[in-house]
Amino acid sequence: MGAHGEHDMGHTVAGWTGSVVVILGSAVAGVALVAGSVPGLWAGGLVVALGAVAAWLLHVAGRGKPTGPRPPGQRHWRTPDPAGRQGHPDCLGCRLAGRRPARATPPARTAATAAAPAGDRS
Repeated sequence: MGAHGEHDMGHTVAGWTGSVVVILGSAVAGVALVAGSVPGLWAGGLVVALGAVAAWLLHVAGRGKPTGPRPPGQRHWRTPDPAGRQGHPDCLGCRLAGRRPARATPPARTAATAAAPAGDRS
C-alpha cells in the first residue's frame, strides 16, 4: 500500500516528464523576468510549451493513463497503459491525436422512462 492508500494519483512517465519540463521552463522564465531578459522569457515559454507537447506525445504513446483510477496492478508510475495506443474515451489528448475509441452504447430507453416527465418547468 502506498502513501495514498488505494487512491490512484495518476503518476505516470508522461505526467512526471511534463511536470518536470514545465517547472524548468517556469524557472527559466522567472529568472528571465527578474533579469529583464525578453529572450529569456521567450525561451522559458518555449520550454513550457515543449513540456506540454512532450507529456502529450508520451500519453498517446501509451505512457500516460486514462481518466479515473487504474487497477492496482497498473498503478506503478512506469507501468505502460495497455489501452493507451488505441485511445481513451473522453480524453482530449487522444482526440487531438485522432484517436476516437468506441464508447459504450447507452442503455435503451424503456416505455417507463420515456413516459416519465422531465421535470416541472413552471
